[in-house]
Amino acid sequence: MIMTMNFSQFIDNWPESRKNQFSYPAMRALFDYLEEYEESTDTKIEFDPIALCCEYSEHDSAWDAMQQYQPEDMPVEGDPGDDLPTIQEKNEAEALKWLEERTQVIPVDGGKIIIQQF
Repeated sequence: MIMTMNFSQFIDNWPESRKNQFSYPAMRALFDYLEEYEESTDTKIEFDPIALCCEYSEHDSAWDAMQQYQPEDMPVEGDPGDDLPTIQEKNEAEALKWLEERTQVIPVDGGKIIIQQF
């Protein structure tokens, strides 16, 4: 159960073979999400790091995560006259919206995200 362990124990009990599955900030975000979920739903989550590795994945951006699914309704890349930073911001915002409509999205410090696989 996640609630019965602190973050340090969460990290220490993560299998060595899966240590590179998530970055340290992503591990923190995942732990915080699971702990908050347990508290808000009064549901106990069994600590199963292999299942967590299969159920969740870390991505550099929402756009990268969305492209994994190659959706037909992928947002357009920009409007005429948009500069590259504007296009990137629009794409990231649209990708995040697209993901949030379909799955759980967990923000990670540094702009990365974790998504629940779907």
